[in-house]
Amino acid sequence: MIPDREALVAEGASKLLPLLALCVVTQEVQLEPLSATVLYGSDVRFNATVQGNWEVMTWQARGFLVLTIPISGDIITSSEQFSARFCSSGVTSCVEFTIHNVTRREAGPVICTVQGDYIPKTAQLTVQETGTVSIMGGDVTVMQGQEVEFQCFITAWFPAPTVTWSRNSDAVDSSLYNTSSMADGSYFNSTSVLKFHAVSSTTVKCLASVAALKAPLSSSVFMVVVPKPTDWTVLIAVVSTFGGLALLVLLILGILFCYKRRKEKPNYQDEMRRVRTQSQLSETPSELTDSGFVSNAMAVPDIVKSNLAGNSVDELGFRKHRHITIV
Repeated sequence: MIPDREALVAEGASKLLPLLALCVVTQEVQLEPLSATVLYGSDVRFNATVQGNWEVMTWQARGFLVLTIPISGDIITSSEQFSARFCSSGVTSCVEFTIHNVTRREAGPVICTVQGDYIPKTAQLTVQETGTVSIMGGDVTVMQGQEVEFQCFITAWFPAPTVTWSRNSDAVDSSLYNTSSMADGSYFNSTSVLKFHAVSSTTVKCLASVAALKAPLSSSVFMVVVPKPTDWTVLIAVVSTFGGLALLVLLILGILFCYKRRKEKPNYQDEMRRVRTQSQLSETPSELTDSGFVSNAMAVPDIVKSNLAGNSVDELGFRKHRHITIV
């Protein structure tokens, strides 16, 4: 028996129509973004685009219905924290749903549902929180070559942040620091310890970040590096040694110079004595006796005889007196 052609067509259509209907329905609602990560206190927006005619749209957050949008009429919202509007004036195919001043209570699924033959669309919302970043101790002064340690405390973050370090804006190798995190209620506290040997003065920075942050939060200190005391001691010792040797050499040269000058210069007293002796010898006549005596005759005034004669001092006569000098 040959099957009825119309019956076969009807049977095939009945199997194909549900598949076509499913394909059409799954494309009628588009939700963007399907995943959003934001910071505590910020606003987050989701856009729902509906193909075809629709009457009512609802939004769920916190696991509850929070907003209802009729195609015509007033929007019904459970709180001022939630709002909605058409993406463009007079265009009802796109709706913008906003959660204001978001908290971690709103984290989780955000569901858009269009009444009728539409499949609900779900987006995932993640809310993160930032806390504080602080390097303990502030600015420091260390010796060159000394091993230094910096501790960074990252407090009240959610989730646990990613911690990195930098020196003069250059990233520090992760092998030089160790970071640990611990839950404290609904927050995380982290401690990161950096160790390295000081080479030169530098700015040390601790950075903490989560996905929602556009730029990491940071804390920085300045490290001043001074030379080792032993280096200065050696330098001073070397300079002192060479300075002492130089002074000793100059002292010896000075002594030799003075001695040479003194040896070449005659004694003043001896020279004067020699001059006087020569002067006397040249002015006084000498007589050499047969016995080897030198007789010097000096004319001295005969005062007695002159006085008896009544002569003045100017008219005094002179009497010769002999002085014998044994040579």
